[in-house]
Amino acid sequence: MRVLGMISGTSHDGVDAALVDFELDQDVLTARLVHGSSTPYPDKLRAELVDAMPPRPSSADEVCRLDTRIGQYFAEVAETVVEAGGPTDAVCSHGQTVYHWVEDDHCLGTLQLGAPAWIAEQLGVPVVADVRSRDIAAGGHGAPLVPLLDSLLLAGLVEQGRTAAALNLGGIANMTVVTGGDPLAYDIGPANALIDAVVQDRGLDPAGYDTGGRIARSGTVNPRLLAQLIADPYYAQIPPKSTGKELFHHGYVAEQLHRFDEPVSDADLVATLTQLTADLVVRDLRRSEVTKVIAAGGGVENPVLMELITAGLPGVDFGTTEEFGVPPEIKEAFAFALIGWCTLHGLPANVSSATGSTGPRLLGSITPGRGPLTLPATVSMPRSLEVRSVEVRDPGQVRDA
Repeated sequence: MRVLGMISGTSHDGVDAALVDFELDQDVLTARLVHGSSTPYPDKLRAELVDAMPPRPSSADEVCRLDTRIGQYFAEVAETVVEAGGPTDAVCSHGQTVYHWVEDDHCLGTLQLGAPAWIAEQLGVPVVADVRSRDIAAGGHGAPLVPLLDSLLLAGLVEQGRTAAALNLGGIANMTVVTGGDPLAYDIGPANALIDAVVQDRGLDPAGYDTGGRIARSGTVNPRLLAQLIADPYYAQIPPKSTGKELFHHGYVAEQLHRFDEPVSDADLVATLTQLTADLVVRDLRRSEVTKVIAAGGGVENPVLMELITAGLPGVDFGTTEEFGVPPEIKEAFAFALIGWCTLHGLPANVSSATGSTGPRLLGSITPGRGPLTLPATVSMPRSLEVRSVEVRDPGQVRDA
């Protein structure tokens, strides 16, 4: 079965897509990445999205318009992917998160925009969407959902007796630690979110992010500001836990600077925020005693960040998901293709030890295509995942996978 996975991540740059051909052979699921791409949002649509994101207020009419326009744009991207890679049997669309409601360490709701009906109408195939809500209704955080992919990809390392971790450095940093028992996974804290917010607000780089870590490398870490930042209560919470731009946005940086009693240059601020991400990641990976880390997300393209992380974990073998056949920039899109395959085959796709839910759940709602809705037969959960080849890959201009 071919499933097209689609997502716009916490950096809300554009749409990542992965067209994956799955085949189950006994307890091994093989996957062939037929096409992968990252397509930026049009400037006008991205500006409207940014204007509706926390901490800015938004109205019901804004949300309605964005839900439609994002859904239409996802449909356009889906059509482009199908034209390049061939037909798909189904789509799993994460859409665009605009709010993740967490209070007192409990997730109470989440909102992803991008009406799936537009994709179903455009392609005429079923679309799995709203994939986080069921886990939240079962007491979980609805995040992270990528641990299913991580667990299957890293199964071989676990069989070798190694403790492995998958690290994602998107807008938010999260990790999955796989040891052979229940995986441990959660959102660590900001990765690119705060750095990008400062770079964009102050116009420090035309790309909207710290290209090549240039700004961070030119600055000096302010140890007092770093200590203030790392004292945020979120980092002391016990997993499962999740976060997003509802907390870590430019207003958060402005508030932290307002509390600080000395001026900080732009370069020093970016250097300090980069060090913050590295210190948080190193601390949590060190606690987990991992020996192998595979990384993905836009942060892997920041050499300063990666140098800081690897220097803090001597003896740990670092690589990227490329080693396992999954391009780092579209890993999450690949993961949602897998989630869609599971839902359509009657399999739960959440990992309860990661999200905190009361148990496994089928994720998402299905919007039918043009014909009768016919689902494949239910199968058993695969033991591992093997990615066979990458035929077409077009990373585009989006960093946040």
